[in-house]
Amino acid sequence: MRTNIVIDDKLMADAMAAGGFKTKREAVEEGLRMIKRRHTYAGLRSLRGKLHWDDSDEGWAKYRAEQMAKAHAQAAGLPFEGELDPNFRLPIHVAHESEAGYKVKPGEST
Repeated sequence: MRTNIVIDDKLMADAMAAGGFKTKREAVEEGLRMIKRRHTYAGLRSLRGKLHWDDSDEGWAKYRAEQMAKAHAQAAGLPFEGELDPNFRLPIHVAHESEAGYKVKPGEST
């Protein structure tokens, strides 16, 4: 989008020097990206104290078992509580076995 704006010359020169920008456009676009990032970070900071992070092996195993159970329930057309993580994918061999009609119990290691 083409836009004409009036910017303080000293401010622009200082910003270009500080950021090592070759053009005014680079400086302005980076400034806009910084504003967007700051808004995202503010949203993340608002979650402080509201999330629990468990990076233990047991925590990941429990999460995987829950997601496997939900994925199998979804594949079988059964209801399940909560949401299936959109980034969770069944292992390829499990997905093929499910499609072929093999019974794989939720949470069962394959």
